[in-house]
Amino acid sequence: MWRPYRSSDVGELVVRRKSRVSYARKTDQDKAGAMRLRIDQAIRAIPRGKVSTYGAIARAAGFPGAARLVARVLRRGFGLPWQRVLGAGGHIKLTGDSALEQRFRLESEGVRFRGRRVDMKAHEFKRPLAKPASARPTKRSSKKMS
Repeated sequence: MWRPYRSSDVGELVVRRKSRVSYARKTDQDKAGAMRLRIDQAIRAIPRGKVSTYGAIARAAGFPGAARLVARVLRRGFGLPWQRVLGAGGHIKLTGDSALEQRFRLESEGVRFRGRRVDMKAHEFKRPLAKPASARPTKRSSKKMS
């Protein structure tokens, strides 16, 4: 069934099929949920006494360039080891009391600081990279080499 509705931005009549719109939203939500779960697993994999950066977690989860999504997952997540996630170069990106709490928690886990940065050579958690989420197997050609 075709259902018209008014677009608030343009003010023109737009016609869309209801089932397609709701289906598209559902699949987008499923993909976003899967992304959040993979990032959540990558954060939980950081052992005590080690740290990682926002970008490294995004790459490990298979979403290079999604460092802001890692920050969003940390903000909304419950029970995550948030203190083990730092900015590039080992900087604490939080401000105020949260930054002090993060530093105290890391020091209690045995993480050493060099000035205001974490000693990343000693405490960075290195893991193998995951395959990108959108990776597809490549087709091999059937040509014979002579």
